[in-house]
Amino acid sequence: MSDVEFRIKHVLAGVLENGMSAAEIGSAADLVEEYGLDSLQMIAFLLGIEDEFGLELDYENLELDHLRAVRQFAAYLEPLMAVTSS
Repeated sequence: MSDVEFRIKHVLAGVLENGMSAAEIGSAADLVEEYGLDSLQMIAFLLGIEDEFGLELDYENLELDHLRAVRQFAAYLEPLMAVTSS
């Protein structure tokens, strides 16, 4: 698991507030289907991601498929992080 995936899981665990730790969240698990992330939690999650990584997400180009699993979202974030850090 990459550092990016772990940080995403940490933010997600905080949003879910169900006692689940970051280590218990699967990298390939569907965030909506398996963890029950609702629309308000999704907004809190995305805002938490922006804070955690110090970037602004491009909501116009962000697709639901990017948010299906931690691994997919990490793959979406990594290029954004490279642009932000340069």
